[in-house]
Amino acid sequence: MARTKFPVEVLTPEGEVFNDEVEMVATRTVGGAIGILAHHQPLLAMLDPAELRLYRSESDVVRFAQGEGYLQVGSDGGVLILVEEAHRPEELSSAELSERLRAAETAYANAAAGSEEQRLAARDRRRWEAFHRIATGG
Repeated sequence: MARTKFPVEVLTPEGEVFNDEVEMVATRTVGGAIGILAHHQPLLAMLDPAELRLYRSESDVVRFAQGEGYLQVGSDGGVLILVEEAHRPEELSSAELSERLRAAETAYANAAAGSEEQRLAARDRRRWEAFHRIATGG
């Protein structure tokens, strides 16, 4: 069943990684999983590291590993996704991500409880865990 398409733009600090019309956006906010269809109410949400799926159609899905960021559904129906980073799953190295995850876990364990260093290590750990799941197809 074809759905109404709407414009979506995905931006990172390095530039635009996606700009096209889609039928649906699926991702994870700090409040949980979310799906956006055409004519969604205006919304501003904080994004957690997760898999971002952009459905051009049911059989044509563009996937990214997204870092932290923001999602905005405008009053015009367009969606803007601003993330720290966005990578195609095939660009990810599970071995490299395992190393980054181990380093983040070590940094977390060695940081003073409640410190900014511990908060940043926890954020990195969540990102590398999510990216590793995406890289390994989990």
